[in-house]
Amino acid sequence: MSNEQADYNEDELIAHLAEKTKVAAGTIKLVLKHEQTFIDKAKPNAQGEYDIDSDELVDYILAQKDVKLDELTLETILDAEMQYLLENGYADYED
Repeated sequence: MSNEQADYNEDELIAHLAEKTKVAAGTIKLVLKHEQTFIDKAKPNAQGEYDIDSDELVDYILAQKDVKLDELTLETILDAEMQYLLENGYADYED
């Protein structure tokens, strides 16, 4: 996963995730904020790439006091986000 800023519309992403997951837009925005904080703290490897461990990301977000989600719901949001980013060309899987 990359630490690059995407040029997507955040409001559009939040609306899409809310529709797909049936989770309130405010909660999704909070999740995305904590996700970005986690990514911003990541350190690049020797090749300058960022390797984000999804389990560590989930644990980090769930540990935040203002997040009131269960693990499955959080993973559903993150999976839907990745699917959106992949489908719209904002992200890709590295080999």
